[in-house]
Amino acid sequence: MSRQTLIFANFLAPALYKTYQSIIEYVERIIDIPTFLLNGESPDDFAEGFIDAGFICGLTYVHLARQAPSPVELVAAPILKGVRYQQRPWYFSDIVVRVDSDIRTLEGLRGRTWAYNEKPSHSGYNLVQYMLLEQGERLETFAQTVETGSHAQSLRMVVDCTVDAAAVDSHMLDMVLRNRPDVAQTVRIIDSFGPSTIPPVVVSTRIPDAVKSKLREAFLTIHEDRVLAQQLDLGLIERFTPISDEHYHDIRAMYRKVQQSIAG
Repeated sequence: MSRQTLIFANFLAPALYKTYQSIIEYVERIIDIPTFLLNGESPDDFAEGFIDAGFICGLTYVHLARQAPSPVELVAAPILKGVRYQQRPWYFSDIVVRVDSDIRTLEGLRGRTWAYNEKPSHSGYNLVQYMLLEQGERLETFAQTVETGSHAQSLRMVVDCTVDAAAVDSHMLDMVLRNRPDVAQTVRIIDSFGPSTIPPVVVSTRIPDAVKSKLREAFLTIHEDRVLAQQLDLGLIERFTPISDEHYHDIRAMYRKVQQSIAG
């Protein structure tokens, strides 16, 4: 590896940036290579050599893994705190409305305004499209859609009454509802789509195998460190677990059906 620093990028919710920063500081100590965390801009940066590892959406991983050769390999995936996660590497897309909304069910959203973060997102868009297709619907004809740019902005627009509902990553929503009592008292969940395999940690295929092995070991043992266990708890992460490409076949299948519907 020519670079003397391992560059991580966060392509997920900014609400988790502090947790990820603590994680890579721990990783730095374990692998004995300086690390740096930045906000991700483009997944193409893996192939172009600008970043070495990162926290990415499961759908982004599926797209990268499809390239020949793939620019990334899987490192690990988080197990989230909470009964509904059942100690499995999965998460949900929560459909959120204001607590005082007259909308009680998914059907109640027909013709109303629905926010999602962006089309490349699994929890914000791909999973929503898939679940509606299973019911013979498409998002754009079922509701009036608004692309917001982030899960946080989607949630904010619900709180501000700018939209009627939003599809939000359950991990980010759990964080917000715990840390912001005002928001927790303002919104409620009317439905949850999933579970889907959770966004993974990946590493560039350019990185030497010895470094990849150390990186995986660091993630899989991080919960054993008392101080870092507390940081994981703040991020509502129980621990990290090994993950394989086969785990993401669920997202592949859903994406394939959505794309076939769009093309068809």
